[in-house]
Amino acid sequence: MLYIALKMLLEDKTKYLGIITGIALASLIMIQQPGILLSMLTHIYGVVSDVGLPDIWVMDPKVEMIDDSKPMLDTQLYRVRGVQGVEWAVPFYKGGQKALLAGGETVNIQLLGLDDSTLIGGPAVMVQGSLEDLRQPDAVILDENSASGRMAGGPGGPGHDLTPIRVGDTFEVNEKTARVVGIAKASQAFDSRPTLYTTYTRAKNYALSERKMLTFILVKAKTDEPAPDVARRITRDTGLAAYTADEFKQKSLDNFLRHSNILVNFGFVVLIGFVVGAAVTGQLFYNFTMENLRYFGVFKAMGASDKLLIGMVLLQAALVGSVGFGIGAGASAAFAMSTKGSGGPSLLLNWQLLAGCGAAVFVMVLGAACISLRKVLTLEPGVVLKG
Repeated sequence: MLYIALKMLLEDKTKYLGIITGIALASLIMIQQPGILLSMLTHIYGVVSDVGLPDIWVMDPKVEMIDDSKPMLDTQLYRVRGVQGVEWAVPFYKGGQKALLAGGETVNIQLLGLDDSTLIGGPAVMVQGSLEDLRQPDAVILDENSASGRMAGGPGGPGHDLTPIRVGDTFEVNEKTARVVGIAKASQAFDSRPTLYTTYTRAKNYALSERKMLTFILVKAKTDEPAPDVARRITRDTGLAAYTADEFKQKSLDNFLRHSNILVNFGFVVLIGFVVGAAVTGQLFYNFTMENLRYFGVFKAMGASDKLLIGMVLLQAALVGSVGFGIGAGASAAFAMSTKGSGGPSLLLNWQLLAGCGAAVFVMVLGAACISLRKVLTLEPGVVLKG
């Protein structure tokens, strides 16, 4: 009987294709939109993720997130170094500046200043050049996506390709020369600003004249000291805010979500996808069941139990749900692969997202099956056979 149920479904190709198409499109929307949102949210704390060596980030107590810059006096660095449990502490500058390209275009950039001695905080993966090259005069390192994108020069316009920035090219940062000595892989900023690495001293020289220039202090805890304990001790002894890397990521994310309606916007799109997919799937599956109602009447007349009929309908629903979800998930994965490393909007997939979408599809097809089952279970075989 289960084989007959599958044959009934597969032989009605129009209804079958219509149902799986509706489920596939709904799955695509429910995977793609949250996936893009997750990718965007990781860019909020991308700098923290890229700087993997320090255990603790120290900052002004009023800082709410990574992009909330409230510089401190350089003397705070020595206070942090004196806290028990601190193995080393280095300065880190992060700020927004303007770059003047060779073609005359002005670009807002994210400038990162690394400790002059250790270069801690620099990019982990270099595409061209070496991190040590930052010790050269006027040296900067640019992220790969911006080198071929926002910072690229040339005539541009229809029919013209922009020329990517290469090692050796120069431009200006606040009327001071910057010479590219390397291209690196780095997480793209949430606002898509190019990321420029240089030494801490040179970053202060590039930045506009300010009394306070120390944005963050990067700290490594001693091996026998838990990082959270050292962070709490720094806060107690210095009055500064100190968070582990994971705590700072979460704090930045919470602050962004608290002051943004991005979750509502993306959630609304996902809800629309689910509702439309459920409506289309339910209507088509119900029509399919109605067109085959006479067969279910025959099965009842032959002694088929309600349990068997329920199994037949649920098997049909499980098949279309699995195939439709598989197509939607596959299309989402293809989109994620095509946008990976492109520098534009990307899609982040994980098992939690796929499991959540799969559960939503299960609810969708189960609802459609329940609507159809109500008609099947209340069916009188005599009335169908008489008709």
